[in-house]
Amino acid sequence: MTEYDPRLVAPACLYLASKVEESTVQARLLVFYIKKMCGSDDKYRFEIKDILEMEMKLLEALDYYLVVYHPYRPLLQLLQDAGITDLTQFAWGLVNDTYKMDLILIYPPYMIALACIYIASVLKDKDTTSWFEELRVDMNIVKNISMEILDFYDTYKIDPQRGLQEDKIIPVMNKLPSKA
Repeated sequence: MTEYDPRLVAPACLYLASKVEESTVQARLLVFYIKKMCGSDDKYRFEIKDILEMEMKLLEALDYYLVVYHPYRPLLQLLQDAGITDLTQFAWGLVNDTYKMDLILIYPPYMIALACIYIASVLKDKDTTSWFEELRVDMNIVKNISMEILDFYDTYKIDPQRGLQEDKIIPVMNKLPSKA
């Protein structure tokens, strides 16, 4: 943070992330929108070459390691293993919503997938207790991740099924232990 200006690092990170995820945003558009949003503020006066140079510094800092693991593959494998593929669409939507939080930076993808399966199975009244016991995973971690997801929905009053009514959140919240 002291070596490089965070106001330059942030858009360079966005630029690099868009390339890694194969949703490339052109550097010139990034510069255009930064200028449009920040107006005449000289602190945000970056040119395309500044972002491209910072991209190279980011790549060096990451040691050119750009493999990103997402929860989708483990989600599909775990749902198939549990024999509850009918929860795929719902659990997939939950995984999508985890990208609005910092969970992907904190927990391994398979744990996020398990938490989404846990929430989906509770909301859809599927008994997965014995399956989770067979996995021998730390259910406290799964439940903590689940609580974070549900807290997100509760905070923003979102319905994972349709955009979440309060009467749907409360039963799930009641089944989970409170955070220690």
